[in-house]
Amino acid sequence: MEIDKVIEEREVRATPYKVVVAEDSRHVEGYALLFGVESTDLGGFTEVIAPGALDGVIEKSDVLAVLNHNPNRGVLARFRKGGGSLALTIDQKGLKYSFEAPNTEVGNELIEALKRGDIDASSFCFTTEIDKWEERKDNTWLRTVEKIKHLYDVSPVYNEAYKGTTVALRSLEERKQALDKAELDKAKEEQLKNYYVELEKRF
Repeated sequence: MEIDKVIEEREVRATPYKVVVAEDSRHVEGYALLFGVESTDLGGFTEVIAPGALDGVIEKSDVLAVLNHNPNRGVLARFRKGGGSLALTIDQKGLKYSFEAPNTEVGNELIEALKRGDIDASSFCFTTEIDKWEERKDNTWLRTVEKIKHLYDVSPVYNEAYKGTTVALRSLEERKQALDKAELDKAKEEQLKNYYVELEKRF
């Protein structure tokens, strides 16, 4: 049940940055995530990843590079305990990944798809530890992921699609409910204050 809960809380996001393969080689690289870049509409909100959201996270993560977030097809590369066949680098732009595509069915498919232009985007899978919600003047919401709890995979993908998830939408609903309650409590407090003011006038 605990494993099911963790899987349910995972979120997937696409990155509008081209993933490429070096000419006459099998070296693949791209950015799994970008700091400070606002997403498209995720279903009632947009989202940015704050700089520093990955501080201390990579070192404790076991990260796979897979095609379309599907490890059942085979693993392209792996980062574990600070090393492995997958290189992960955090810079001012975001999280960069690179690896040598393996001579396997999924590795060969990736290289062919990159060279044909069928794949040109990346995506990543994560869980959130700390986020902040801000309601804008146009009544839309901006979610800032301030701290990522765990990074699970980086993935070259065929379809650059952002996905809102139940965990994010649940967090947004909780935020709205908290604001509604605060407004209700404020209204009740104001009503009680007015009652005592009127009461004092009578005496």
